[in-house]
Amino acid sequence: MAKKFYVVWAGRETGIFTSWDVTKRSVDKYPQAKYKSFATEAEAKAAFAQSPASSIGKSTSAKTTSRSSTVKPAGASTSTKSLGANQAVLSQFDVVIYTDGGCEPNPGKAGSGMAIYRKGELSELWFGLFNPNGTNNTAELNALHQALLVAKKVLDAGETVQIMSDSQYSIKCVCEWAYGWKAKNWTRKSGEIANLEIIKPAHALYEAMKADLVLQHVAAHIGIEGNELADRMSIHAIDQQHKGFSQFSAPLDISKILALRTG
Repeated sequence: MAKKFYVVWAGRETGIFTSWDVTKRSVDKYPQAKYKSFATEAEAKAAFAQSPASSIGKSTSAKTTSRSSTVKPAGASTSTKSLGANQAVLSQFDVVIYTDGGCEPNPGKAGSGMAIYRKGELSELWFGLFNPNGTNNTAELNALHQALLVAKKVLDAGETVQIMSDSQYSIKCVCEWAYGWKAKNWTRKSGEIANLEIIKPAHALYEAMKADLVLQHVAAHIGIEGNELADRMSIHAIDQQHKGFSQFSAPLDISKILALRTG
């Protein structure tokens, strides 16, 4: 694996580091931590001399650089709440993945959906994981897990990626709460942890990629196309009772897909 240089603008220690373990100790659970990885020392030095806003969320000459701004980029403090902010995300990342889950009623018939954008354009839609006795939380977690699997392939190909989920529960489970549960052997005093069969593998993926992955909350049903399409796919999964997770094979006519039943 190529050597990386980690710039920490805000953390317990600031500077340029070559060890992810050292960087993690500096930024993990540090309020408003800001950091990013670079492929070369020259890029790292140039970035450290400027404000973090000059680098975070911006492309560099190396496709393998990270766009994370915090160890918990997850919507605990960050959310895309406008069409303009969403458009900025689409222009900053090679791949943007939107996820959603639906359940009718809750608990009841559940399904998951995903919309993938490449270079700002809709590329693929996915649907499935139908569960006749599911919950909305389970459906949202399933969708996020599938997005993490796609994100790994994207990062392995040297591209940048952001995941957009409208489920604060799913994001917090995978990116925040899982650390405490794992430290206690996946237990908690208040009782059983729901959906561990999804949370464990999703958290393992996130933990392995978080230095190079941005996972962010997106406001639901405010007209953000990717979120709306993922929603339609989750309901399509319920209507089709599709238990696998498959690519939507019909033409990607966005207006027709948005006219499908919503969750």
